[in-house]
Amino acid sequence: MDRFASIILTVLICVVALGQFVQVITRYVLEIPVMGLEESLLYPTMWLYMLGAVNASRENTHIRANVLEIFLSSTKQHQVLAVIGEIISLTIGIWLTTWAWDFTNYSIRVWRESPTLYLPTFYVDVALMTGMVLMMIFTAWHLLKHLIVLFSPTTPTEES
Repeated sequence: MDRFASIILTVLICVVALGQFVQVITRYVLEIPVMGLEESLLYPTMWLYMLGAVNASRENTHIRANVLEIFLSSTKQHQVLAVIGEIISLTIGIWLTTWAWDFTNYSIRVWRESPTLYLPTFYVDVALMTGMVLMMIFTAWHLLKHLIVLFSPTTPTEES
């Protein structure tokens, strides 16, 4: 899974960077902009953002401000704080996922197209729903792991 995610993300970031490079060169150096390039870059860019967020959720490496951990001394307290954080993340994430679901249904119903190339934007819009569902799965997985550690009989009470 790690290798697959890194390959997909690497390909997407290279496509976006190459597209932006071509856009800058053709627009500002050659002064002949490529029509529709921004529209076509929307697809890999949105998938890059959402799959990057999914990858951070999978690795549990989202940016956090863990100020409270400074004041906690035991491993059990750290686990309780982690469980609370995961529950809050899961609650807000499920709420946002319901919005993404409504937006995806709207996108299917309307079936919008990009203005220049007439590409269906549904494939951009569905990235949001896909990313949110995957992030909620990984958040629930991390919550379960924290709960297992918290209620494990061998949980150390003090940090070593």
